[in-house]
Amino acid sequence: MAETVEIMQEIRARLPEVVMAEQTTPDGIPTLWVDAARVKELLRFLKFEIARPFRMLYDLTAIDERLRTQRTGQPDCAFTVIYHLLSTERNADVRVKVPLTATQGITTITDLWKNAEWYECELWDMFGIPVEGHPHLRRILLPPWWDGHPLRKEYPCRATEREPFSLDEDTQQEMEAAMRFDPAAWGMATEADGFEYMFINFGPHHPSTHGVFRVIAQLAGQEVHDLVCDIGYHHRGVEKMGERQTWHSFIPYTDRVEYLSGVMNNFSYVLAVEQLAGIDVPERAKVIRIMLAELFRIISHLVYLGTFASDLGMMSPIFYLFSDRERAFEIVEAITGARMHPSWFRIGGVAQDLPDGWIELVQAFVVYMEGRLPEIDASVLQNEIFIARTQNIGVFTVDEALEWGASGPMLRATGLPWDLRKTRPYGGYEQFDFEVAVGTNSDSLDRARVHLEEMRQSLRIIAQCVKIMPGGLYKAKHSLAVPPVRENMLHDIDTLINHFLGVSWGPVAPVGESSFTVEATKGMNSYYLISDGNTVSYRTRIRTPSFPHLQMIPMMGRGLTVADLIAVMGSIDFVMSDVDR
Repeated sequence: MAETVEIMQEIRARLPEVVMAEQTTPDGIPTLWVDAARVKELLRFLKFEIARPFRMLYDLTAIDERLRTQRTGQPDCAFTVIYHLLSTERNADVRVKVPLTATQGITTITDLWKNAEWYECELWDMFGIPVEGHPHLRRILLPPWWDGHPLRKEYPCRATEREPFSLDEDTQQEMEAAMRFDPAAWGMATEADGFEYMFINFGPHHPSTHGVFRVIAQLAGQEVHDLVCDIGYHHRGVEKMGERQTWHSFIPYTDRVEYLSGVMNNFSYVLAVEQLAGIDVPERAKVIRIMLAELFRIISHLVYLGTFASDLGMMSPIFYLFSDRERAFEIVEAITGARMHPSWFRIGGVAQDLPDGWIELVQAFVVYMEGRLPEIDASVLQNEIFIARTQNIGVFTVDEALEWGASGPMLRATGLPWDLRKTRPYGGYEQFDFEVAVGTNSDSLDRARVHLEEMRQSLRIIAQCVKIMPGGLYKAKHSLAVPPVRENMLHDIDTLINHFLGVSWGPVAPVGESSFTVEATKGMNSYYLISDGNTVSYRTRIRTPSFPHLQMIPMMGRGLTVADLIAVMGSIDFVMSDVDR
């Protein structure tokens, strides 16, 4: 609260008339309304002129307000554009909102933050909001021939609301032609100094792209002159799905956003709903959540190290590391009944209490993995060829990382110890003792080393979870905790009806806006939820770490060889479901 007051005082002192209105939100983030004509002035001040500046554009998105009924105290508008800024020096956020008419647009801020380029394309693609001065405004998640803007409220949520899809041969050929790469459209020359550049495609089906992802490389011999990243092949409209699913039934969809991290995807979502609804989670549920989240951090990092080594030509490590991953999945399956996508966290706690025998399973895994990590280090990270392929490759600075919105191991490899579990503990992390893994050189090798050390620290946290696991409830008794505790379901008809309504219709969340960020496996992941006082979310925004990370590939890859480019992409730790949503 003191930080919020200080931020507002600094803004009023420098720009006394720029703020149209202030909005109070359950997440406590200072939220300011600013006219479109003056928003860039405020953003420039917050990034460059204010003490301890907001150097990161954390997120940029919009809301279609036209069907929203609960907007007391907010300026009248058809659309709202939202700039979410982050200051690592203040350990604080600020949210800047811009009201727009149905036809009004915004001015680009790509001259302030480089990572705004993709976010502004997403504004146009999903909402149809024009962005004046953008260097290359285009469809980014949808193909260029797509009709409509899916996050507008008039756009249907379900396939059954549309005519059956059909595709004749002529239309298919037109669509394929529209997907062909045109260097001139990107301002890229085809020849220079008496020779022709070569353009090659990595993907969208290529092992080193870790999913359906296309990178077009402009080559001068073996040297990468420039790069274009083409995303969207994995887009499934998860944010649109959030408008049709109840608060409870949306949980399984979160598992698939970053499909390697299981319940870690549930974490930020349920925390955002609980913050919105004012639900206090029991201590036992908090520790269970942290234990499972850290187990999935290890699971994800094992995949990262195995596939990274495979990208560089090491065939054996991936089989050993995936075998270790199977051991972790045995614990997940014993506790949750599922493996990769357990969808096990609930609003107010977790789905069930821990089963008999869980302690022995977890302790045995911790002991096993503590012995395995030195072997992984020796066989992979200390391998001479691995070092030669990754050392001093894909280097960037702390300033560049913040400029591009990097987080997680990508940011910590620069030497900045920014880990939300330490800097702003959430969900019970304040009671655990662990170290933040950081790098020194911020190259591809450092990023791998940070991942390995994070696995070691996750094992420390899991061991502490076993030691301090409290007794008590595994789910809150709050009326909005969904579903109610199952053991009580058959006691009486009233409880059975309450359980049925909670699962089928779902709870009615209080009116408000709530954003919650967690330190996910690949970086900072958050859900920004808006309730209009209904059983479903009015707007569900998913900010994923992989989306800004992929924007960094051209910056990291220019001047390298094609082989180095593969090492750079492997070091990022991304999956395309996390990028495209």
